[in-house]
Amino acid sequence: MTAPDKSPCNARHINHVAIAVRDIDESLALYRRIFGLPEASVEELEDQGVRAALVTVGGSQLEFIEPTDPEGGVARFISKRGEGLHHVCFEVDGLLSTLDALDNEGVGLIDHEPREGLSGMIGFLHPRSTGGVLVELVDSETARH
Repeated sequence: MTAPDKSPCNARHINHVAIAVRDIDESLALYRRIFGLPEASVEELEDQGVRAALVTVGGSQLEFIEPTDPEGGVARFISKRGEGLHHVCFEVDGLLSTLDALDNEGVGLIDHEPREGLSGMIGFLHPRSTGGVLVELVDSETARH
């Protein structure tokens, strides 16, 4: 199946899938033990209220996110739904123009402008516009692999 010619967002591939966790160190150790994943450095993203790590798995990545702000979005997510899959991130060319095109198509955006994230310059789409799935886009020029 091919993407429509006039799609406002032509995703290159899945950059990562994010998992919301209560304890990132414990979760990383579990995934290393069960799946043989490599060590990962944990970074604090104060503006997002999380500690996060990207772990390479073949040609993709898993992102683990632990809330540091008890009032933040990830903490609320875990409180409502428990630990688990949080979002999927697609890599795109030209993030700003992609966000503009999606906005013009009526897709709900959380971020109207790209911002710095763990995986590069990012922007989130609102889950009410994507079938209940939180979608992150990362610019291919800045994407971490």
